[in-house]
Amino acid sequence: MNALELTGRARTHVVDVPDLHCTIHRDVVAALRALSFAAWREARIEISVVSAFRDFERQCAIWNGKWRGERALLDRAGAALDAATLDPDARIDAILAWSALPGASRHHWGTDVDVIDRAAMPAGFHPRLVPQEYAPGGVFQALDAWLGASMHRFGFFRPYARDLGGVQPEPWHLSHAAIAGPAVAALDVELMSEAIREADVEGRERLVERMEEIRERYVLRIADSG
Repeated sequence: MNALELTGRARTHVVDVPDLHCTIHRDVVAALRALSFAAWREARIEISVVSAFRDFERQCAIWNGKWRGERALLDRAGAALDAATLDPDARIDAILAWSALPGASRHHWGTDVDVIDRAAMPAGFHPRLVPQEYAPGGVFQALDAWLGASMHRFGFFRPYARDLGGVQPEPWHLSHAAIAGPAVAALDVELMSEAIREADVEGRERLVERMEEIRERYVLRIADSG
């Protein structure tokens, strides 16, 4: 991937996949299709992608909305925060616990998808993508168990499988290791800073000052892909 693709400012590396109802990296299509087919064949799990490729502008809108208090902002325990009461550093850390920095989202690469099991959903159910839905007793507990046992056969892993002090656990978030690995290695501080400097991102100056720390804690600090 080139610099624009890595930071979500181009989409030349992704393709629309109608049967999977998503847009993903062209080299991930076969693996995701195989994962989906196997889940249904082996466990009657209907994998549905609720988020895949996301460009810089979309990530920026999410970031700015949380910064301004226009979107829900949560602490690491999931309790609501008032953005107006937080200093810039506290806002940055609160947002990054749940949402990626524009230019640094794994969804920019088209290698990462958020998934649910549509077959497990009762009528009228609206998934919120919270860990409780994937925990024992949750509506997606079977999906969680099947992914844990089977996703590696298709080249996927969960980068946010547990709390490492960076991004909060996201059991719904799958990443294709072979494509995402080189991408994360190439996403250096200079490239992340360039993307932020050239955009209308709230907190831009402080973000650039903290970029090395942000990269280490919220980009590199992920679960082992093996």
